[in-house]
Amino acid sequence: MAKNKTTETEHSVSAYLNAIANEKRRSDCTELVALITAQTGLEPKMWGTGIVGFGRYHYKYESGHEGDAPLIGLASRANAITLYMASDLEEKALLLQQFGKHKTGKGCIYIQKLEDINTDVLGQMVQNSVKYLKGRYQTT
Repeated sequence: MAKNKTTETEHSVSAYLNAIANEKRRSDCTELVALITAQTGLEPKMWGTGIVGFGRYHYKYESGHEGDAPLIGLASRANAITLYMASDLEEKALLLQQFGKHKTGKGCIYIQKLEDINTDVLGQMVQNSVKYLKGRYQTT
C-alpha cells in the first residue's frame, strides 16, 4: 500500500507563512491561521511542506487505505488560498451561500483574498468541520 505523502512534520508554520512571496497572500494566510487557531484552540502544524493543519483525525476506507489528516487545513497555492474542511454536505451548502466569493473542488474551498469572504461564516464552517470529523473518526 502506498505511503501517504501528506503527514504532520516538524517544519515551521511561521517559516512557511513568511516564505509566501505575495505580501497580501502572506498577510491573509497569517490572519486565517490566527482565526482558525482562535476558533479551534488547536495549534497549527505543518503537514508536508505546504499545508498548515489543525488537529488530527485517523481515517480508514473500505478499501483498507488508512492514514491521518488534519481536521482543518489551509495552503497558499499558485492560484488561490485553499481551505480543507469537511462537514455535512447540506449544512456546508447552506453556509457557502453566505460565505462570499469562492470556488469549490472535491473537498476544498478556494478563495483569492480574505476580504472576499465572510469570516464569521468561515468560523462557523471551521467549527462544523471539527465537530463533523470528531464525530465520524478517531481524533488525536
